[in-house]
Amino acid sequence: MQRTALVVGVSGIAGSHVARQLVADGWDVYGLARRPQADLGAVKPVAADLLDTESLKNALADVSPTHVFITTWMRNATEAENIRVNAAMVRNLLDALSSKKTVRHVALVTGLKHYLGPFEAYAQSGTLPETPLRESQPRLPVENFYYAQEDEVYAAAERDRYTWTIHRPHTVIGMAVGNAMNLGTTLAVYASICRETGRVFQFPGSEAQWNGLSDVTDARMLARQLVWAADTDAARNEAFNIVNGDVFRWNWLWYKLAAWFGVQAAGFSGTMQPLETSMQNDHALWREIAQRHGLVEADLDRLASPWHTDLDLGRPIEVMTDMAKSRKLGFLSYQATDESFFDLFARLRAARLIP
Repeated sequence: MQRTALVVGVSGIAGSHVARQLVADGWDVYGLARRPQADLGAVKPVAADLLDTESLKNALADVSPTHVFITTWMRNATEAENIRVNAAMVRNLLDALSSKKTVRHVALVTGLKHYLGPFEAYAQSGTLPETPLRESQPRLPVENFYYAQEDEVYAAAERDRYTWTIHRPHTVIGMAVGNAMNLGTTLAVYASICRETGRVFQFPGSEAQWNGLSDVTDARMLARQLVWAADTDAARNEAFNIVNGDVFRWNWLWYKLAAWFGVQAAGFSGTMQPLETSMQNDHALWREIAQRHGLVEADLDRLASPWHTDLDLGRPIEVMTDMAKSRKLGFLSYQATDESFFDLFARLRAARLIP
């Protein structure tokens, strides 16, 4: 049967990569965003605001997907507001598609905050989860907008009789502009600033992250798992972790990243050195760098998300993820993490996003 995908959040890291993977695999693909990119290739753009039900209904009038991939969220000031807004986005979308009766499967991308909780909760509660993180671990007794998003998917799937999968990546590494969570590009911009100014490429995070084991998720790995799950009967109605398949320590990787850019690196200094502080006055500097090197994006905030990188690298525990569940069902893809970063840096340079 012909498969038609609706990728929600197609302009982001996860959404853009899954859209490319689906096109490569021969799917008919629609990509929804408030402002879809102009360079989506074979992806048909759908411009809509998930919080505007009338806009959403009109935008989806001629779209009848068999599979829906939800890869978007909106950051708010409090977790209560995160829950209200992000649950509404999922609910509005699935309600708008309900009457079509064409949807066979919905995939939702969340993340490891499913296990860790909002940063404020796990950093201050004194209750830290066991690692490696496994899908069998129960929900935490705290407010979490990921849980609210999942519950909207479960309710709609039961109502409309389709299957679902949940996908929980660690930090996603991939190229996207204007994304709210972008550690790879943030570090590329930070290293580029260090090279231009002679600053030291200082690790910003915690001792636990510097010395502990970690993993990340290449956006291409996430895309492969999303498409695999959509095509695999045994994956139906299951939640899956998704990471590259290797583990590393930042005290090894940090120096390799610095070497790629030709900058001097410094490790954990005894206290955290947040990027949000060290980069807060770099907006004018980045505009100068962009002009000098002919870069296509002069707005630092469109490329870097220091606040999110600080959350990832400032965790008080080592964080690694168990992949046994999907491995047992046949998902066997692997990606070396250092190459994930190097591939990203090369793509950013080729696209004239960094010098």
